[in-house]
Amino acid sequence: MARMACPICEKRKPKRFCPAKHGQICQRCCGEQREVTITCPFDCRYLRQTRERDYTGGLDPKDFPHKEIRVEESFLREHGDLVEACGKALLEGSLAVDGAVDADSQAALEGLVRTYKTLESGLYYEARPDSVYAARVFDHLRQVVERFQREEQEQSGFARTRDSHVMTTWVFLLRMALDRDNGRTKGRAFLDFLHLHFQPAETTEPSGLIIEN
Repeated sequence: MARMACPICEKRKPKRFCPAKHGQICQRCCGEQREVTITCPFDCRYLRQTRERDYTGGLDPKDFPHKEIRVEESFLREHGDLVEACGKALLEGSLAVDGAVDADSQAALEGLVRTYKTLESGLYYEARPDSVYAARVFDHLRQVVERFQREEQEQSGFARTRDSHVMTTWVFLLRMALDRDNGRTKGRAFLDFLHLHFQPAETTEPSGLIIEN
C-alpha cells in the first residue's frame, strides 16, 4: 500500500489536521501555506498558537497614516458607542463577503477616510475602492454609520456624532488594521482581533484597543 502524502505538497507525511482542507496535511505546509494559500478558520488551534508570534509588536507612530488626525484616549471614551458600532460593522461586513481578507478591510477603511475628508472640505467625493471585496465592505460601513447617526438624532433630537467623529473612528480602525497586518496574502489577523474584541456581550470600553499617538 502506498504511503499517504500531504495533499498540498504531495511529498511529506501528513501529521496535522487542517480544518480548512478537511483532512491531514504536513507540518511544513501548515506553517508555510497558513493564510497564504489556505484560508484558515479563526478556531484552528495551529493558527491560534502562531497569532502572537506573528504579531511584530505594533505599528510605529511615525508610520501612522493620516498623521494630521489625532486619536486621543478621551475621544475613544467619549465616542465609545460609535467605535463599538463601527468595529462590529467592520467585522460583520468583512465576514459577510466570502473571500475578504485584512487587505480588503484596510482598503475599505482608507476609502472611507478619504471620503470623509472631502466632507470636511465641503467638496464631496466618494473614494470607493476598486476591489469588489473592499467596495462591499465600504458600502456596508457607510450604511451602518448613516443609520447610527440617523437613529441617534431621532432619539436625542440633535446630531451628536459629526462626520469628523466618524472620520476619526475610521482612522483609528485603519491604524489598528495596519498594526495587526501579518503580511500574509490571505491574512485575517485583524479580523480575528475584531472577532475577539467586538462581540455582542462586550463592553464599549475601548481602553484595550488604544494605540498611542
